[in-house]
Amino acid sequence: MKYSKLQNGSDVRGVAMENNAGEAVNLTKDAVISIARAFAKWLAEKKGKTELKVAVGRDSRLTGPQITEWTIAGLSAEGCEVTDFEMASTPCMFMSTVLTDEPFDGSVMITASHLPSQRNGMKFFTNEGGLEKSDIAKLIELAETAGEDAPEATAKKVKFIDIYSAHLCSIIKEKVNADDYEHPLKGFKVIVDAGNGAGGFFVHGVLKPLGADTEGSQFLNPDGSFPNHIPNPEDKKAAESIVEATLKAKADLGIIFDTDVDRAGAVLSDGTELTRNALIAMMSAILLKEHPGCTIVTDSVTSTGLAEFIKADGGVHRRFKRGYKNVINEAVRLNKEGTDAELAMETSGHGALKENYFLDDGAYLMVKLLIEIGKGHDLKGMISSLKEPKESKEFRLSVLSENVPAVQDKALEVLNSAVEGDDTLTLAPDNFEGIRVNADKENGDGWFLLRKSLHDPLMPLNVESDSEGGVLKMAIKLYDILKVVEGLELKPIKDFIG
Repeated sequence: MKYSKLQNGSDVRGVAMENNAGEAVNLTKDAVISIARAFAKWLAEKKGKTELKVAVGRDSRLTGPQITEWTIAGLSAEGCEVTDFEMASTPCMFMSTVLTDEPFDGSVMITASHLPSQRNGMKFFTNEGGLEKSDIAKLIELAETAGEDAPEATAKKVKFIDIYSAHLCSIIKEKVNADDYEHPLKGFKVIVDAGNGAGGFFVHGVLKPLGADTEGSQFLNPDGSFPNHIPNPEDKKAAESIVEATLKAKADLGIIFDTDVDRAGAVLSDGTELTRNALIAMMSAILLKEHPGCTIVTDSVTSTGLAEFIKADGGVHRRFKRGYKNVINEAVRLNKEGTDAELAMETSGHGALKENYFLDDGAYLMVKLLIEIGKGHDLKGMISSLKEPKESKEFRLSVLSENVPAVQDKALEVLNSAVEGDDTLTLAPDNFEGIRVNADKENGDGWFLLRKSLHDPLMPLNVESDSEGGVLKMAIKLYDILKVVEGLELKPIKDFIG
């Protein structure tokens, strides 16, 4: 199918503009119109009606306005009543299907998250959440015959981000319940780094109305060329930027969002970063106070220290697969079975709460932190017992073969056999992805995980140690084990061990 390469798991992504990287444009007008028409057809069948209300929003990418026009044209050609939210966040688009007295039947967010500026994409929502991988495959199939032509169409414009912001404000007011009910954050300094993405609304729509001092916030103006840094909490330059800004402003909390605000990170007043394991620990601590004994679902690369932290706090840790939809779906499944799983969170910053429709919403994560601040709680003290690893490293091992699955399976088979014959290594229990192995103190003092990439011809290898030099010890052992696997590129490990 000619549009199949546009599927990226549970959404659509492609190259949307000419670029210096030499990538050919494939998210074309024809593709966008066809996929938008396909979504309308799919939604009509799902809802059992033809008169549909659909919202369209976008992040700050340069190609956003044009793709929005094409999307509106495709939806309108299928008879949908379309509303243009203009600049919005991904979580805001989902909330349009559940908030207000007349929620939308579905919504489309034009975004490619943290990817380079030449890329863009489409995320789709109903009131049941974001579409699944199988749903996107169906859309792609429908798009092949949906039609590539559609007349230009207009749509009424609504600033739904204001409705969403008011919703977040009301949650903070109610939970903090301060003497000054309308301004529960008065006396606190909170700054935001939006990375020139769509997250600037959080300052003028949430923080300022609640009384917070936001002086020192940066890169709030939407600019799809991303002139300052990539809007990605995991990016090193972005992380350094928000830490510096937080310390300079002497803020109580610094917040950084990705482009479409479904992920976030934070910085405490002393410069401590709340990302990856630390952010999951913080959210776990909050939710375990509210729901003692609940289950916390994470992805497969979370640390041993985090597992110990959750257990010590009375929680149950469920380490599952990589992929935010995988983590969310596992939490949903557990709840259906009667297990109280309150949080589903990836180390990437995708975090979804049961109380918030299991929507991965970076702004909502920050709302939970702001509530704790408003109540006068010490955020750093809440995770003071979290044991962070001494060292951690990720190696991305390319598969140099046309038969990628065969090489990946062989690598896992070889590693499994080696572990079974090595008394210093033990397979980690309750592992759901790849092979996770614990190494004793003399041979690495930590763990490593080799798994298949979700989307690329790769095998990511995560190595983490509680001792200095432990990652090197495990890397040397892994190189000796995996060097017999033909088609697996071990150069990243070789370069590391020297």
